[in-house]
Amino acid sequence: MNSRKKVLIVEPSWIIAEGLVKILGEAPSLEVLSPLHEAECLNGRLVAGKPDILLLNPTLLPLAKRFASSNLMQEYPQMAIIALVYQYVEPAVLRLYHGIVDIREEREHICEILLECSSSLTAADISEENNYELTKRETDVLVLIAKGFMSKEIADRLNISIHTVISHRKNITRKTNIKSVAGLAMYALMNNLIEEGAL
Repeated sequence: MNSRKKVLIVEPSWIIAEGLVKILGEAPSLEVLSPLHEAECLNGRLVAGKPDILLLNPTLLPLAKRFASSNLMQEYPQMAIIALVYQYVEPAVLRLYHGIVDIREEREHICEILLECSSSLTAADISEENNYELTKRETDVLVLIAKGFMSKEIADRLNISIHTVISHRKNITRKTNIKSVAGLAMYALMNNLIEEGAL
């Protein structure tokens, strides 16, 4: 069985992409997939290649879609999504990623960042696997979901990143086995988490 982590690089610069392929290809714990130079084919490559780590230049996404990494996190919760940065990217966008690789990083440190981000996702999943009781923060998120707030609004109200909200939503759905907002609202009411008139 292959225990190496598969990495997909999405970077428009051929020089940078090939340099990363060479650097990451030397790491025994990483397997580098053929890089993409544009974001249009990304979904197809994610389905076909099933990477464990996505190293993505956020500037490849049009300004209106820069927050799309949170959608990718929902679709591929086991995949670490890391921003590859060498020019200005809005801090609010960077907060959506599991990690950041600056182009000026030392070669050994690049591999470390990728592996640490991937390992932290796996560790979080294992630690939560057998726990079906909602945490205090998950309860806070659930109450706001039940009140009709969107993920971005919840993040602002609780002063956490939108990615953290998405992770909490995923955990709430897994623990309660309820996928709809209406179902979650009913769950919150039935468990006396909110007043009936508050909805």
